[in-house]
Amino acid sequence: MVKCLVSFTMILLFSGVVSGENAIKRFARFEYQGSTFFGLVVNDIEIQKIEGDIFSDYRITEEIIRIKDVRILPPVTPSKIIAIGLNYRSHSGMTSTGEPGLFSKLPSSLAGQDDPIWIYADSENLHYEGEMVLVIGKEVRNISESKAEEVIFGVTAGNDVSERGWQLSDLQWIRAKGADSFSPVGPWIVTGLNYNDLKIQTRVNGFVRQNERTKNLIHSVGRIISYISHYFTLMPGDLIFTGTPGSTQAMKNGDIVEVEIEGVGILRNKVMKKPVQ
Repeated sequence: MVKCLVSFTMILLFSGVVSGENAIKRFARFEYQGSTFFGLVVNDIEIQKIEGDIFSDYRITEEIIRIKDVRILPPVTPSKIIAIGLNYRSHSGMTSTGEPGLFSKLPSSLAGQDDPIWIYADSENLHYEGEMVLVIGKEVRNISESKAEEVIFGVTAGNDVSERGWQLSDLQWIRAKGADSFSPVGPWIVTGLNYNDLKIQTRVNGFVRQNERTKNLIHSVGRIISYISHYFTLMPGDLIFTGTPGSTQAMKNGDIVEVEIEGVGILRNKVMKKPVQ
């Protein structure tokens, strides 16, 4: 009995549950035996099931499930996804510190770990864009820059998949950025990190294509949230894509794209031709 209690306490310590409010914790959303749950990732092979909503009241249960027995889902179901364009000088070449450039992505474009990124029949120039993605934890509007980080629940990895041809031809970017499968995020939401200085790396078939730190954002995390909140009410679970660094290239059928955020983990997706329906 003592051994069991010690083991369970060690699991909680590893996950950050008993080590303070600002502890690093990894939250997953997953499907298991036909139902959807939140869980605390306690190591690389197990998830501790949570009862309730991680953005309000929840309880960490003693039930431990093996990750290999579940399907990892996009970590949230947001009311909105807002993205920042041209937010690294290495990507945009810009030196201006004017207003953040906003666009939106549809919640229906979400994809999770190991879900496919679709190449549509009329897509000819589909690019990856590895990014740090903010997960909002509280309802907020008109928040100041100095207090903006208080509403961040955590961060996850994201791929702002972009069809460059559609971006040039369409009136707006809703198709080029918001088609089904164009917003992979995950695998976890991680709390307690220094969001202003995390390494982002994108790899295609194992080769590094993007490599930078979030300290090089033109518009900081606090600035982004404050600016957005003056125009849109942010809700728990909403996602903010913070921008992509460096250059991007076209993906092809069969490519494996990995976006790794320091302290978060690796988001992995395979590029596939969309089946004819």
